Amino acid sequence: MARPSKAPERRAELIEVARRALLERGVLNLRLRDVAEGAGLSPGSVLYYFPTLADLLQEVQREAVARFCSAREQAANATTKPSDRLLAMIRSGLPTGPDDELCVLLYELGTIARRDPAYAARHITLYEQQVRIYTGILEAGAATGEFTLTAEPVSIARNLVALEDGYGLHLTQAVPTMETATAEAMLLSYARTATSNPLAPVGGAEDAPEKGRNA
Repeated sequence: MARPSKAPERRAELIEVARRALLERGVLNLRLRDVAEGAGLSPGSVLYYFPTLADLLQEVQREAVARFCSAREQAANATTKPSDRLLAMIRSGLPTGPDDELCVLLYELGTIARRDPAYAARHITLYEQQVRIYTGILEAGAATGEFTLTAEPVSIARNLVALEDGYGLHLTQAVPTMETATAEAMLLSYARTATSNPLAPVGGAEDAPEKGRNA
């Protein structure tokens, strides 16, 4: 009887090693040898499981995108009131700072998306999934009368995601140019104008942002 293949386990291990190496070295300085050394393998052995470093990083990107989108959906679905869902969605999208591993990972891999169509396609998926969640919340709020939208739901949703992406770059720099609370306040200001809703948190006090998310 043939022994079960350990290839899936080895591939998963290499994806994890590549993720850690990417966070430590950055995408511009990452080499195949870094991953091989981290896994205790030769570069040739790594290529047995992934034909190129780009193929390996695509899997890192795929998992990061899935994890980020899943976390945002869970945050938005933790409540039913559209205004509360919108608040939760906004708070789940901004990086907490340079220590937010998951967001840093997505930004690092976004660098490759500028030149590689395969990475760009997954980056587009990340954008579209977030727009879809926002659009659903905005449509629900408009349907219940809680929101009076100043533009089409999808237009507002796209602006919210674009603002998150832009502020996120500032928040994840080695020296951030603003704090997460400031970025959140600016996002909420736009969302309040776009929905004609005060978006006041329960109890009147805004929740503190979560600590950095592990990738």
